[in-house]
Amino acid sequence: MVYLLTAFGHQVLEAHEGAVGIERVRREQPDLILVDIHMPRMDGYEVARILSADPECGQIPLVAVTALAMVGDRERILASGFSGYIAKPIDPESFSAQVGGYLREGHAPVRSFAAHLEEESSVAPSSPGRKLAVVLFVDNTQVNIDLVRGTLEPSGYEVFAALSAKEGLDMALRTKPDLILSDVYMPRQDGYEFMRMVQADPALAQIPFVFLSSSVWSTREQERALLQGARKFISRPIEPSVLLSELAACLLKAR
Repeated sequence: MVYLLTAFGHQVLEAHEGAVGIERVRREQPDLILVDIHMPRMDGYEVARILSADPECGQIPLVAVTALAMVGDRERILASGFSGYIAKPIDPESFSAQVGGYLREGHAPVRSFAAHLEEESSVAPSSPGRKLAVVLFVDNTQVNIDLVRGTLEPSGYEVFAALSAKEGLDMALRTKPDLILSDVYMPRQDGYEFMRMVQADPALAQIPFVFLSSSVWSTREQERALLQGARKFISRPIEPSVLLSELAACLLKAR
């Protein structure tokens, strides 16, 4: 969430518990306050109660970020002093617009992720059918491919898939993706060998390469991947919204 806000031009202040957050709000007087509901020591409802009663902070828009979905949750959130709420898991494409809607009048609304990529790449405005970005995913398990495709495509990505490193290299040369996502352990040629094949081809070498793995958890292995040229190492299982945010970060850095 912090990355997304920063990427769309906002200065972000952080606090990891309610009391600290209240002090930062009083000291910094931000334009918007985003508060998680479930926090240790002091939950979001108590934070809202205190800030709403503060004459210097009570007019700042206060938004709950919550995974609550029970009957009556919405009413309780609004009755507690919040201006509104944003549901988890966060959708990167709609999050910027949701935040923009709560900003005070006179503050420019944030841009959508698609608009941000368009500006970064200095291209003309997209046509209605233009994809956000093209991603090639290489994994020897079809179920994993289906899961990634089901996460990325509804958010505007065009996804190509391959079941092996060799097939992935051929596909990359044909499609010239904006980002390559790959499993680590695959038969015959693993993800590291695939990455070396990509890096050795001048037509592909600059494409961000990201590992997505459920079998590698050690910090040493992840550091090895980064040292060999991977842009990021993502461990599964992962929330769809987090995966989208991670890939968005890689794409923005590559522009």
